[in-house]
Amino acid sequence: MNVMYLFLVREVFASRKKIFKLYLPFSHACSFHVSCFSQIVLSKYYHRCRIMPLVVWRTTYMKKTSHVTLWHHLRKYRLFCVLAPLFMVGEISVDLIQPDLMAQIIDDGVAQGNLSLVLSIGIRMILLVIAGGTCGVLCGVFANIGSQRFGNDVRKDLFSHILDLSFEQTDAFSTGSLVTRLCSDVTQIQNLVMTLMRGLVRAGLMFCGGISMLFHESPRFALIALCALPFIVAAILFFLHKASPAYALVQEKLDGVNTAVQENLAGDRVVRAFVQEDAEQKRFDKVNQDLCDTTLKVNELIALLTPYTNIVLNLSVILLLRLAGKEELLGSSLQSGAVIASITYMTMILNAVTFLADMFQNLTRAFASVRRVEEVLNTEPVIRDGAEAEPEQDTGSITFKDVSFTYPGTEEPVLSHISFSLKKGQTLGIIGATGCGKTSLVQLLPRFYDATDGSIRIDGRNVKDFSLTDLRHRIAYVSQKAELYSGSISYNISFGRESVTDDDLTDAARIARANGFIREQKNGYDTEVTESGHSLSGGQKQRISIARALAGKAEILVLDDATCALDLATEAELYEELKKKRQGLTKVIVAQRIHSIEDADQILVLDHGKTAGLGTHRELIQNCPIYRDICELQLGKEALDA
Repeated sequence: MNVMYLFLVREVFASRKKIFKLYLPFSHACSFHVSCFSQIVLSKYYHRCRIMPLVVWRTTYMKKTSHVTLWHHLRKYRLFCVLAPLFMVGEISVDLIQPDLMAQIIDDGVAQGNLSLVLSIGIRMILLVIAGGTCGVLCGVFANIGSQRFGNDVRKDLFSHILDLSFEQTDAFSTGSLVTRLCSDVTQIQNLVMTLMRGLVRAGLMFCGGISMLFHESPRFALIALCALPFIVAAILFFLHKASPAYALVQEKLDGVNTAVQENLAGDRVVRAFVQEDAEQKRFDKVNQDLCDTTLKVNELIALLTPYTNIVLNLSVILLLRLAGKEELLGSSLQSGAVIASITYMTMILNAVTFLADMFQNLTRAFASVRRVEEVLNTEPVIRDGAEAEPEQDTGSITFKDVSFTYPGTEEPVLSHISFSLKKGQTLGIIGATGCGKTSLVQLLPRFYDATDGSIRIDGRNVKDFSLTDLRHRIAYVSQKAELYSGSISYNISFGRESVTDDDLTDAARIARANGFIREQKNGYDTEVTESGHSLSGGQKQRISIARALAGKAEILVLDDATCALDLATEAELYEELKKKRQGLTKVIVAQRIHSIEDADQILVLDHGKTAGLGTHRELIQNCPIYRDICELQLGKEALDA
């Protein structure tokens, strides 16, 4: 039931971008920083998205569907996916024109003393900078909207699919891994979309356009850039080949950290009660250090890439300057402005390659996240809806016929050949030693798990023929651990019940013997419950959980040791109210106390997953030694002989 611990996640999507020190003219720098500013503005402008709150176990229980990819989510945002690159083309076009205009100012304006030419070209450059900046802002706007809405859709789709998985599948992934995939991995994928729409287009256009413009200025200078390119590309491919598997390992280590945090926050009171703060701190330090060490190894590898590309870049510029100086000595017609423009284009080309190198390492990590998210989305739920039509009437009858059950991944059966029949309005009590299979049995009713052998029928139909929604609306299940959520008491009682009225809430609370203490609260039913219900006692939480089950007016009520925190008097009152006001309700009660089930129509005694006895209280005292022993321990031998 780990998926029950997934709480609502709130994240603020904000674009991030590294600012490179580019050896470019002032006009290009202005355009670049305007573009960065657009992303900062957009990240504050765009709304915060709210969404509701699996070592992977690859067995036959993790069935795969036909391959599902994430990219179909981009289809409805294809307009943004087209507009963002188009405006990026406009921004980069301005960046590519600027060095050539600067060369004209130097060669034809400053060198010739033509101030009017300097002024006219300068005005053109300013207008182009404004146009390029506008294109950059619009590119950032559309890229952010497209990527953030895409990320929001992926999160919702992933969370919805997690809810559809069976318990055995969510257990296989682990809560920490699910949280990492739902938050961190989806954020990585969202940034991937942003990079593809913005960064990849920018770097690609800058590289291709820079080569073209450099050929225009001087083909010999362009050859220098082309000669340097293979060295950089080879380095990028080498480092990425080494880093790709490491990024997947980083995300797995992050799973471990999230799992440790979740377990400690959920079991904080146990940790404190047993004075295990130091032990848990050491456990967390270990998994956190594993994450740190793994991340450092990847970063140390990638850190070598940037210095290498910078060396190649600077050597190329030096070679270009040397060639330019040699041509000047030989009386070449190459002008100073053209040399400056060529250096700018050379720097632009090699910086584009450097940017691609940095971007590809992020892409490598993002594609590792894509595989992890698609692994969940491609896991077909084991528990699926039935195909038959809904029955016309509700009755509440239950029939177990030769039911056996073995937990996935294990060999020993938990239940073996269990059979019983229960009519509408009857009560079945289930008792037995700890670990005999009581909870496992009742979890087969709402299909939290499916029986390995035999059949389970409700209202005469196999439970596998119901839709899961219809089946679980018929069964109100209350576990021993009361699960409450942050919100009011009325919200917790009405949880999952859309058409519950105030009278229904009050009636359910009265039956569950919760109305009294709720009314004593300052705000009554509007009293806020803290996270996991820590502001309430164990008995109060159990009574609210029972009231929640009764508010929906299901035809079957399953109490899985759900009154263990109640005193005997309150428990007796609860069962008496159930008899009076819910006479047609079929009840399955798992209990450790004889008093909880002695009035049941049938009592099932389990021993190591097998039926040790089935009958009424009096019948079992006479013919079931195990039940009689339990009664003697709890009631005393005198009470049995009376």
